[in-house]
Amino acid sequence: MDDKTLQICRISAFLAFVFCFTAGLWILTKTGLAHGNDALTTGIGLYFLGKAFFVGPMLYLATKRLSRPDRGLVQSA
Repeated sequence: MDDKTLQICRISAFLAFVFCFTAGLWILTKTGLAHGNDALTTGIGLYFLGKAFFVGPMLYLATKRLSRPDRGLVQSA
């Protein structure tokens, strides 16, 4: 992979983390953690927070793995 593609992948991983984390916090600030009021919306907010800590790092790790030529995933010129 060329450097431009790797840079785009790293930026995408960071943006995925930021957007999911922001969405989860925004939803939780609107509903709070009071499960009696609206448990479904609170669950969706917590889901987005958990998703942020999974999707962002996984995209970053996939980028790191694809960038290593010794793994056999990158075709050498």
